[in-house]
Amino acid sequence: MTVLVERLAVIGAGLIGSSVARAAREKGLARIVVVTDQDPAVRARVRELGFAHEVPDSAAAAAEGADFVIACVPVGASGAVAAEIAPALKPGAIVSDVGSVKAAVLEFMAPHLPAHAHLVPAHPVAGTEFSGPDAGFAALFEGRWCIVTPPAEADPAAVETVTALWRGFGSNVETMSAQHHDLVLAITSHVPHLIAYNIVGTAAHLEQTLTSEVIKFSAGGFRDFTRIAASDPTMWRDVFLYNREAVLEMLGRFNEDLSALQRAIRYGDGQALFDHFTRTRAIRRSIIEQGQETAAPDFGRRPGAPAGS
Repeated sequence: MTVLVERLAVIGAGLIGSSVARAAREKGLARIVVVTDQDPAVRARVRELGFAHEVPDSAAAAAEGADFVIACVPVGASGAVAAEIAPALKPGAIVSDVGSVKAAVLEFMAPHLPAHAHLVPAHPVAGTEFSGPDAGFAALFEGRWCIVTPPAEADPAAVETVTALWRGFGSNVETMSAQHHDLVLAITSHVPHLIAYNIVGTAAHLEQTLTSEVIKFSAGGFRDFTRIAASDPTMWRDVFLYNREAVLEMLGRFNEDLSALQRAIRYGDGQALFDHFTRTRAIRRSIIEQGQETAAPDFGRRPGAPAGS
């Protein structure tokens, strides 16, 4: 693999950040991989794990001399990171991120960055329910999508470098506007997570005996909801705060469809239920055909193995 970046700085060493660093190093995409985190204990663990060439104590120090900086932090923290690294950015430096919301990232980061730097946000649609530097692995992004959302005035060469890096990680790359990304992800990721959190929360509020039986007899549906609901709470808090309008729009549509199903169940309309389930089954088949899931039993997941989300 050809070196694409001389000096890559990764700010935030959670699941995504540590996976980015591991992939960049193992695949030879960056000559020097610099990783930092605001938590001293996390920085110490990164040093122990050895997947970074350097582990400075601050985001500003990490960005010093970097050709490419990726902020792997919750969306709500992206503005503070941009403000901290701005004075350290060299001319031509590319700044990107991995947030699940894109319009807010542009709004938070762009005002702080100097004119000589290039902001090109991105969102790798990949992950597991695990977090921290130990959870990362280089193959996390292989065969998954990464959505790049450059602003209208973005430098084409910088956009191409961001695209090339994610392709080097093994991702399929799509480019779209930040606003369109947020609407699409509201229904494909954000609302499903909200539903999962709600269903698992409902189980937690049941009587103690009933809750223990729900856990004991969990079938595939509820079990998969608990996997999703175990995702990082800080990240998902920020997703719902900063993609508010798109999530509420999709929740409104979801509630309308849920009401229709409720009526069909109440009045014994078996044909309406059958037709609805037939349409949704076709969506599942389309996802499998596009290689975003497997038809194997238990969705092909080995017990205890990380699952994409």
